[in-house]
Amino acid sequence: MRETLRRITIALAASAGISCSTTTTHTDTPGIVGTEPYPWLASDEPWLLLPEPDHTLENFIPGATPDYCFDRSKNPYTSVVDAHFHPRPFGGPPIEFTEMWEVLDRAGVRFVNYFGIGQILALDSGCTYYLDCPGVPALPSIKNDFSNGLDVANLKPENIHITLSMTFMDLANPEGVVETIELYDREFPEMFSWTGELNVVKQALLGNYHEPATLEDIDAWAPFMKLLAERDVPITLHADLGNNDNPTEFLPLLHHIAESYPDNKIVWAHMGLSKELTDMDPQAHVDMIKASMDQLPNVMIDLSWDVLYNEYHQWGDVYIPFINEYSDRVLPGTDFVAAGYKDPNQYVRELEVTSRVLAALDDEAFRRIALGQNYFDYLNLDYEAPPLCE
Repeated sequence: MRETLRRITIALAASAGISCSTTTTHTDTPGIVGTEPYPWLASDEPWLLLPEPDHTLENFIPGATPDYCFDRSKNPYTSVVDAHFHPRPFGGPPIEFTEMWEVLDRAGVRFVNYFGIGQILALDSGCTYYLDCPGVPALPSIKNDFSNGLDVANLKPENIHITLSMTFMDLANPEGVVETIELYDREFPEMFSWTGELNVVKQALLGNYHEPATLEDIDAWAPFMKLLAERDVPITLHADLGNNDNPTEFLPLLHHIAESYPDNKIVWAHMGLSKELTDMDPQAHVDMIKASMDQLPNVMIDLSWDVLYNEYHQWGDVYIPFINEYSDRVLPGTDFVAAGYKDPNQYVRELEVTSRVLAALDDEAFRRIALGQNYFDYLNLDYEAPPLCE
């Protein structure tokens, strides 16, 4: 199986024009990690060399495999949880879902949040990605959620636990959200137990008629936020922190949300970063995140999207101590969008890149984040992260 995965990822790298050199190391990259105990990190493309995971879903069932322990030196450091995954694109066909499940299984992902794309591109546009189609509306819809629900209802993967998420909410126009949740209850009883990713403000979508939520809009969320709190359903929010001209321009929105709805479980996606905010001082970013999390005890962060690594990875000596310290407030994720034009095995690359920081975490943080204990606790799931081998 490992050789099969290696062949398909090498083919993917070749098709993307990526070199397969193994001469460059990361040992001179501050705060990331050296080549011990992960020798494959000495490669420019470590996702090509990840070892085959030795765990199954059964290893996360308490008491089912009492002799199993997770060996960090032999298993990949990639997360077993993807709490931020989009099985369908903004437009056009998705990767066939059973094919995607095979890739997740081979990569050792045992738990995945099925986020719809709440903003669907106009069906008659022929567009698959919003940035390629400025001026084409990308508006909230129930389409993705219903498709995801039908896929999961019709054929469940054996070695993967899927959490379905509602992503239809228009946060700038929240009227009728409770009634639509009741529609989901009728059509998919007890199947949707997460909400999001929902856009509070996403600057990248402004060219596609995205309407950011205002303070007044947020106040009008009260009916559906009350319902989510009663059901203990988390909500993942894309809330841009700011931009290179004003790094914290939109921070008051996130604070207003968390302070207005203290009983809701709120996940702040991407640590607030975006392609519009790529040169914020890393220490200032961490200090701001710490201050926000200290003030807002109902907020978690997720580490999804490779923008975090691509723009800020050289500051591992700043971010890794922060993640270790706040390890009970962090969820992992890829933000992979399974568009049909992609090679499904591109997922492995994005999983490795977004998980690379996990290799440098201490054992407690690794077990909480990479092995899923935070995720299980957050959803009150009957699973448990396995112990680490001594």
